[in-house]
Amino acid sequence: MTMARLGRRGRPSSWPGPCLVVLIVCALVASVASAQIAMPDAREMSGVPRPVSDLPDGAISVRLIRGSLGNNLTNHQVELRAGDKVLKEKTDEAGRAEFSGVAAGTVVRAVAVVDGERLESQDFEVPAQGGIRVMLVASAKPAGGGAGATEVPRPPQPGVVVLGSQSRFATEIGDDALQVYYLFQILNNARAPVTTPGPLIFDMPTGAQGTSLLQGTTPRAVAKGPRVTVMGPFEPGATSVQIAYQLPMGSARIAITQKLPVAMEQVSVVAQKIGNMSIESTQISNRREETADGRQFIVAGGPGIRAGGTFSMELTGLPHHGTTARYLVLALALAILGAGAWGAASVRRPELSPHGKRLVARRDTLLDELAQMEARLQSGALDPLAYRQRRRELVAKLEPIYAELDEIAPRFSVAVPPLPAVPRVVGRTKTPA
Repeated sequence: MTMARLGRRGRPSSWPGPCLVVLIVCALVASVASAQIAMPDAREMSGVPRPVSDLPDGAISVRLIRGSLGNNLTNHQVELRAGDKVLKEKTDEAGRAEFSGVAAGTVVRAVAVVDGERLESQDFEVPAQGGIRVMLVASAKPAGGGAGATEVPRPPQPGVVVLGSQSRFATEIGDDALQVYYLFQILNNARAPVTTPGPLIFDMPTGAQGTSLLQGTTPRAVAKGPRVTVMGPFEPGATSVQIAYQLPMGSARIAITQKLPVAMEQVSVVAQKIGNMSIESTQISNRREETADGRQFIVAGGPGIRAGGTFSMELTGLPHHGTTARYLVLALALAILGAGAWGAASVRRPELSPHGKRLVARRDTLLDELAQMEARLQSGALDPLAYRQRRRELVAKLEPIYAELDEIAPRFSVAVPPLPAVPRVVGRTKTPA
């Protein structure tokens, strides 16, 4: 199944289908979930402090939710009580309130009041090393205030959304490019539609090509050039935005830097692995390797990112095609054509018929375009693959012109060399293209 069949709005037809990649990502995520199936529900975790190493020393993070893990309570006050001292913070887009500055060894307790319900954690000591995460879970309330009641639709209201914990960055290695996918869930934890201060704008990294949206993406998302814009309002729950683009593999390293217009609850990456490929990022705290559909994948993750923050990672050890040999062969072929054109121009030309003059003019025009393309290639303004394709077309047009000139005026014609084979370099092994 091709990507053109799955996606929409300007996707390159040469891309491999993302269906398999998306299914593999889902399968790997499902494997993580199955490993955690024995975890207690949210109410059983409420108020239990959990030491962690991904927070600064002495830091305390209190997450406030209603009923389930996907229903964060934002902009809500949380207190940290240490004897007579009370620290107050409000929860952010991910439902977390963070505290610092309390002396190590101090016994504290997290407290919040939600709709009259008082929530308290167990007493715990502030650690000298690492931090503490604790969750406070308020009771879920049925819509309309009663069992089976139907909630009256509410008008959109100003609020915040986040990239939920099921959001993923995924990559797949193609023949000449890295296929990159953003599988985002924009999460609205409120009970009413939410309008953000402006549309959510995702600008793809420098060098991204063929930015497009996959099927299943909200119709409120639009891809134009390297930018994807998502308009509100956002309904309660999750809104799917799935973005795809390519990055040319010109070297063994590719850096991906993506600015996020809203907070991301946690970083998750699924990357196809070939050979010694690896992922480097200061924002990734755990990683492992998985096998799915006979292919190797790196599954990595890390803590959340604040709104306006940037996620950065670098893929190393990628297979790539060397360009030195390709440029040498192309330059040699162009030199042969140039020498032939100069030789033809330096010979005294006999009088030509009108048809012969048109052939000569057409030949000169095509040779001029070929020379201009070479100059653009050397300056980096023209992609080598685009150059190769266009040069093949120009040579195909020149051959019959030279053949006809050879019949009516041999001195105006020289042999046109065929398009040379360009060696392809993969790692350190050369194979013919």
